[in-house]
Order: sequence, then structure tokens, then C-alpha cells
Amino acid sequence: MLQQRTLKSLTRAVGVGLHSGQRVEITLRPAQPDSGIVFRRVDLPQPVDIPVSAMAVTDTRLASTLSQGDAKVFTVEHLMSACAGLGVDNLYVDITAEEVPILDGSAASFVFLLQSAGIVLQNAPRRFIRVIQPVEVREGQGAGEKWARLDPYHGYKLSFEIDFKHPAVDSTGQRVEFDMSTDSYTRDIARARTFGFTKDVEMMRANGLAMGGGLDNAIVMDDYKVLNSDGLRYDDEFVKHKILDAMGDLYLLGKPLLASYSAFRSGHAMNNVLLRALLAQPETWEIVTFDDEKLAPKGFAQLVRAW
Repeated sequence: MLQQRTLKSLTRAVGVGLHSGQRVEITLRPAQPDSGIVFRRVDLPQPVDIPVSAMAVTDTRLASTLSQGDAKVFTVEHLMSACAGLGVDNLYVDITAEEVPILDGSAASFVFLLQSAGIVLQNAPRRFIRVIQPVEVREGQGAGEKWARLDPYHGYKLSFEIDFKHPAVDSTGQRVEFDMSTDSYTRDIARARTFGFTKDVEMMRANGLAMGGGLDNAIVMDDYKVLNSDGLRYDDEFVKHKILDAMGDLYLLGKPLLASYSAFRSGHAMNNVLLRALLAQPETWEIVTFDDEKLAPKGFAQLVRAW
């Protein structure tokens, strides 16, 4: 049986929110089978649980936000990406503010936290959402066109293409394909950082955003070049970060996908629209488990090792 996974022990991290600039502590704790991933706002007078679900996403401007009543938690996508990449099904995330800390701007710190706590198998079958018919969402036309799509695939594959029309971005790889069966999330995707442009920072800060952003947790560019003294971590770090984000956004479904995801200029909003379109068409998907691990797609049965 392909089993569900949780943490062996708890682990903690302290950082600042990318947009809020607030100091925040998160504690990652083991959870029972079929719990899913649950954020818990422990700073509120009465702690509030915010279970992960595509329908709990209430804001997608610059980050993915989950809400339960008046309580919310945002910028969840990098932690969710790490959980998707390592195959963590059940997890409690105690958080002392409304934004997940940005740490180094990638998913690598979350991967380190999860692996340092240890990942263990649980006595319950891992349930996948298997796409059996294509689902696609589109927006805009011509230069403003963007789209995202899910196709049937025995495994989990993501391909993404960007188009920023910026010299620093254009000089790097514009398209990347990542396959969970043959590639390594920790090596190929996890270290790709979020990025932004100095021309946007002033406007964002006037709106109370990017208050915690800087060269230590993002790739920052002026009109022509990357300003970080250490340069890029990957030749195609920009598009790889888009794959990282997409993996986090899609894991908000609450179960791992068996599908091929492809996208052009998509983002948090379109990724959530895609999930809602999938859920609205029950004939396009089914829930499956694997009693025999050998029948599962390659790469899904093994616990991911540290890089």
C-alpha cells in the first residue's frame, strides 16, 4: 500500500512575513491520517484552524491566502510546495501571525525543516486526485493571454512558460518541465527564489505590501539587471520559481494530483481558478489509491532523501 505521510517530530522556525514585515514563528507538528494540512492561528484569543482546501482560498494577489471565517493566513505557497515535493499529507502548522515567514524566498528552508523533523509513513492509504479528462482555463487575448491546463498523466508533471519582457529575465530559460517521477524536487526546484522589480516595490509598499522583502529573501531587479550580488541559483531560476509556486498552489487541492499541468504566464489566481474548474466537473477526475506500490507512478513510493 502507498501510505500517507506526516512528520516524526515537531520543528520550529522564526522569520518575517514578505508582505507584512511582521515577525512570525511557525511550528510544524505531526498530524493523524486523513487530517490533511491545517494552519492554526495560535496568536488569536481563541485559536482558529484553517484547513487547506481550494475553496478556502480567498485572495490570490501576489500570494495565496486561506481563510476560515475572519481568520486568514497568507503566503502559504512555498511551504505547501515543500509539502508537495516531499509528499507530506498530514501536518499541523501553528503560526503566530497571519503570514507564513518568507525565510530565504524559496522552499529550501521548508524542505530542510520537514526533513530535519523526519518524515514517517502512516497506516492509511495515500489518496490521489487523478485527472481523467482535460481541464483548461484561459484569460485575455494576444499579448495579454494566459492559460493553465491539466491533462491525464500517470504521474505528476509540470511545464511552465514565462514572458516578462525584461532583459534580466529574457536572458534566462523561459520554459521548464519538471516530472516528479524522474527529476528531483529538492535539487531542481526547491531553491528557486521569489523575484520582484524595484519599480514595483514603491507602489507595493504604499499599499502595505513587500514590507519584509529584500535582497536576502528575493531576487530583485532594476530595469536592466539582477541586483543580488550572488546572482542566480539556477540558470532558469525565474521560471523554476513559477513551477515551485504552482506546486504549492495546486497542493491546496488537499490531495496530491496525478496529472500533467501546463501553463503560460499563469499565477496564483489562475492556478486557483483551474482547481475550482476541476472540482466543478466531477466527471474529469477520480480519487485513487494504490494497494500495490509497484502500480504507483515511479518516484512516488520512496521517501525523498535530503540533497
